[in-house]
Formats: sequence, C-alpha cells, structure tokens
Amino acid sequence: MNELKTAIIDIGSNTIRLVLYQYNYEEGLHELGNIKTVARLRTYIQPSGEMSEDGIQVLSETLLTFKAMLEEFEITDVKAAATAAIRQATNRDQIITQMKEQTGIQIELLSEEEEAYFGYVAVAYSMGTTSAVTIDIGGGSTEITLFENKELQQSHSFPFGTVSLKQRFVKGDIINSSEKKELIAFVKEQFQTLPWIQNVGLPIIAIGGSARNIAQIHQQKHDYPIASVHGYAMAKEDLDDLSSFLGQLSFQELNQLDGLSSDRADIIVPALEVFRVLMEVVGSESFQLTKKGLREGLIIQRILQTEGNAFDKYNVFEGNVRRLARQYGRTEMEVNYLKHLADQLYRKCCHLGYLQYNTKDLQLLVKAAKVFNIGEYIELSSASQHTFYLIANQSIDGLNHQERVILALLASYKNKDYFQRFAAPFTTWMSQEEYRKIRNFGGLLKFVYALNVSKRNVVHALEMHTEEDYVELDIYMKNNAAAEKYQVHRHKKHLERALKVPLKINFIEEGWKNV
Repeated sequence: MNELKTAIIDIGSNTIRLVLYQYNYEEGLHELGNIKTVARLRTYIQPSGEMSEDGIQVLSETLLTFKAMLEEFEITDVKAAATAAIRQATNRDQIITQMKEQTGIQIELLSEEEEAYFGYVAVAYSMGTTSAVTIDIGGGSTEITLFENKELQQSHSFPFGTVSLKQRFVKGDIINSSEKKELIAFVKEQFQTLPWIQNVGLPIIAIGGSARNIAQIHQQKHDYPIASVHGYAMAKEDLDDLSSFLGQLSFQELNQLDGLSSDRADIIVPALEVFRVLMEVVGSESFQLTKKGLREGLIIQRILQTEGNAFDKYNVFEGNVRRLARQYGRTEMEVNYLKHLADQLYRKCCHLGYLQYNTKDLQLLVKAAKVFNIGEYIELSSASQHTFYLIANQSIDGLNHQERVILALLASYKNKDYFQRFAAPFTTWMSQEEYRKIRNFGGLLKFVYALNVSKRNVVHALEMHTEEDYVELDIYMKNNAAAEKYQVHRHKKHLERALKVPLKINFIEEGWKNV
C-alpha cells in the first residue's frame, strides 16, 4: 500500500464524527481532519423503539454536510459505521436505506461484538499495556473487553451509555445524590453479571470522549506540566476526588470548567461514576486513558488487511519511534547507527564494571539514541529545548507519560544545567537514584552523538580497557574525521561524569577493524 487516503464516519449515540486519514508505511497513520457534531441521536429514540423523524433529519443533514467536506478533500474511500443509537432503533433498516437514498452514503451497522472488538484493536496497537480491561462508554452503549498479553479474551456490550443513563436516572440538568446512588447500584449490578472481570486486578483503559474529558479536568486541576491525555494514568483515589469535586458544582459551573467540553457538562458525572464502579468491580488501582477508539480500530484493521506488518501490537513503540525520527529528518541508517554505537558503548562500560548491566536500561538507551537531539531539525542552536518539548508534549503510542518524559530527558541531554531545568517539574515522578541514572545515561548519549556529528558513520568500533587511575577508550575510525575528534574531546566530560573516572581517548585511523 503506497498511500491510503480514507475517511471514517462514526455515527454514535452522542456525537457524529468525520475523521480524515492518510497512511503510508514510512510516515505512518495521520489525521488530516476531525469534525464533530453533537447530535444526541439516542434522545430521538421514542418509547415505541423507533427513531423519530426529527432524529433521522439530524442524521441526514449531518451526513450531507460531511459529504460536501469529503468532496472538497477529494476523498472517495469512505466507511460510515453506526453503533448503539441506530442499532437500538427498531426502524434501523429504514434509516440505513433512507440515508443511502438521500446522501449516497452507505451506513454499516456494527454489531455489539464488532464495536467492542474495534475498540480493543485501537488499544492494543496504540498502548504498551500488555493486559487490561477496557471500557468504551458512548451515548447509548458501553463496551467492556478483557485482553491478556495483547490477545482479546472476552468482550461484552451493555445497552446503556452516558445519554441513556442520564435519561433514565437524572431528572434535571445534573445528577443529585439520590439519583447517583440509584445509578451506581444499577451499573454495579450490570457489571457483576460478567464473571471474567471480577477482581482480576488489571488496569482499566478507558476509551471515548467522556474519559478524555475526565483526564483533562484532572490535568487542569493539578497544573499538569505536559500536554495530551493518551497514555495518562490516574489512581482510584484520583477518580474518587474528582467525584467529590464535580458533585459540588452547579450545571453552570460545569459548563465553564476548564478541560470539560460544554456538550458533556450534563453527562460527565454519570460517566465518572461508571468508571469508579468498574474499578471497584475489577479491583483495579490504575485508570489509563487512550485517545484512540472505534475509528482508529476500524482504520488499523483496514490497513492490516492489505499490509500485515504495518503495525505491531507487541512492540508498539518501535514502529512509532522510527516514524518520529523520520518526521524530524533522521534517516533509518542514522537511527540504526546511533542505536549500534549506544549499545556498544553501554556494553563496554558494563563489562569493565563502571555501569551495571540491565536489559531495561539498555532498551531505554537504545530508544533514546534513535531520537537523540531531533530538535536540531527545527533549530540547531536550540536543539535541546526543541527535542525535550517535541517528545514530552506529543502523544507517542506505546509510551505512558512517565516513560515519555524520561525519553525526552535522555534525548534532549545537553548538560547538567539543562537537565535540571527540564526535569524540575517532574522530580516527584522518579527517585533520586533514577534521576541520577537518567542524567548519567543522558551524558553517555551526548558522547555517542558526538561520535557521528558529521553523520558520515566514520566510527567503526570502540574498545575500552582500564588503567591504574583512568580508562582508555580506543575509537577506530576512518580518516578525515576532524569534526568527530573535536566533538569527542569537547564532550568526553559527560562520559567521565557518568562513569566517575577520567578518560584517555585514542583515535585509531589506520588498521581499524569492522565490527
């Protein structure tokens, strides 16, 4: 697949959304556009079970608007997927036929099992968590899945969501204490019908707009120092605190709350209570967020059908780091070369006893080597600042927020002062020992980067041996490596500081050996 331009229309119970995608193997999957309409189709389901003519008209007008946008973008490959609101309408066949006639858009009605499955696909291919219970709460249904070692084990769809729960339990704009008790009792009873989630103790991964809004509120409330909610994690106590906080706010205050979309002000508390009940039933202490969901599951599955190696759910970060490096001007050859040098230098240092070998440490070093100093793509003189910001403040599939910050600190290492400045908002995220280790590893990577400053792959091998009170480092290299020699001498202090020993460096330009 050279390049795919496609669109997904997600017809949900609360919102209808058009997302435009572009994919190619080298650059990965990108959103070109994302347009949302708050339609609340679930509210148009009448006591008879039929969707009213008003609801059908809202759907038709929305699809015609989206069709005009698709024509402007010249996208003809379109998948329109409908979930609970249409699925639960007794006149669903009529609605689908009518939309085809009026808009030319063929709606595919997803079954409960399909909706749950595509949510699982999105999570498995975008997060590093290997086993979890997922919840995707929409306006009219709630999908629960259990996956272990990235393999789907169980799934179930409940016929209730934020909009239908509000309709059933809430008489005013916001829920009161007695209504909340009734809602909690109902949801707990429903969740207890699934024996496979009872006290399994796994993380909860939440999908959908309500979950994202809860994370955004929490971040705003705590002056969170980096951007995005993908990979964000909260403890059970955090959800409990939010429940108390939101329960004290009026509808007007909820409408004005930073982090909360105004169209979710009336349904955010019911959604939060559903999450809290699920954490209790599962016995979970970790509530994780993903910005991926049904739409991403649909497009990922579509791509995998024609390009089976496009994504790897078992090594989510690897594919994304390659594309991240490429996005900021790194060739695959340079990425592999820096990885090789970092691996080689780390092993030499461990062999001599200056570092303690640890597989996770080596994996972390190699990850950071691949994106070290990518900020030079923006501006060479301030590459360190740009590198930290680029990595710390964008969603990177396969990494949680702590892992992302650690990667940013390593990849942006310039000196101790810059490291302290970048790390200052995150000192509580790591122990003093971890802090020192990351700083030392940053110094090692700074030295590695100096070995290829001209990007000509001039260093062929490294050898280290211990003398009485210093270490000799032999660098085997091609001729005409003046730039590397200068930078190595300039930055050897970083490696000396990391190893706590003086270095004597020998450049060997003749008789070098291949590795």
